[in-house]
Amino acid sequence: MNLNRTVRTLVFSALLAATSLPVVGQDLLARIAPTDRKLKQLDTLALQSTIERENLEMPSSHLYADFDVRTTHYKGSALPETYRIDLRNYCMPTPSRVITSQFGPRWGRQHRGLDIKVYIGDTIRAAWSGKVRIVKYEGKGYGNYVVIRHANGLETYYAHLSKHLVRENQTVRAGEPIGLGGNTGRSTGSHLHFETRLCGVALNPAIFFDFRKQDVTGDFYTFHRSTMERESARATAARGLKQNSYTKEEVYGGRSNHNQSNNTTAQRTESAPAPAPVVRSTGFKYHTVREGDTVQSLARRYNMSVEDFSRLNGLNPNSKLRAGQMLVYS
Repeated sequence: MNLNRTVRTLVFSALLAATSLPVVGQDLLARIAPTDRKLKQLDTLALQSTIERENLEMPSSHLYADFDVRTTHYKGSALPETYRIDLRNYCMPTPSRVITSQFGPRWGRQHRGLDIKVYIGDTIRAAWSGKVRIVKYEGKGYGNYVVIRHANGLETYYAHLSKHLVRENQTVRAGEPIGLGGNTGRSTGSHLHFETRLCGVALNPAIFFDFRKQDVTGDFYTFHRSTMERESARATAARGLKQNSYTKEEVYGGRSNHNQSNNTTAQRTESAPAPAPVVRSTGFKYHTVREGDTVQSLARRYNMSVEDFSRLNGLNPNSKLRAGQMLVYS
């Protein structure tokens, strides 16, 4: 009798252990799953970070044979027949909505970019993240200028600057200050000469940027070599028309109801400058300067050293700030 009870007890215990094993296994899997997902997320973030670093260090290496810091206009790779260009994660180089000269024939020669009205000392920003290839001065042409190569395949040119704020081989983020507006080189008034080039070939910036709307023309643009002239003419008609008169508000990024006239002399108002557009999808934060702000006070406000805050914005600790000026603090 006792033997039978012992056998039944052993069988019951074995059955209980057998039935509980899957439960324990499922419980362990349930506990492991969130950790596994977190590790996969960390792996994904690490991979994205690695790709981003490589794109910043050697942007568009699949498209360009080398990174020549001596030649202004790159000529080492053939222009592809078709190429998809990512326009996302951008920043407008300037908040100005005023185009003073369009892309194409001008004064018996080809004008390879857009002239955007800016004033001397206005902050000029990188259109996308990338690596600075050229920082030079050309007295009979661009004046002080900067060329940046981007991961999307384009190179952007910023000319007639009064001051460089970057150096060659420096990696920059979209929206980072790269120079100050000026009137250097072959220029008849303060403005930004802005170019977009693919493998050294100038493409109409109006294909990619709508300065009047302060926006890009889409998330992506597919370039076709066979239709580039037609696309350029279409972009000029839609977004690159010459503007003969403007207000100071429009130059600083605001809209205006001012009617254009045939007078080629700029009509300016003393309206307060509007804030510059923020960087799209890049994580930068901006401060709009108010009366009384100083480099030191803003550095303290955003828990930065004066040196770091100055370097980030291309200033020195004693720089005088202008109300309405946009400064990066993160």
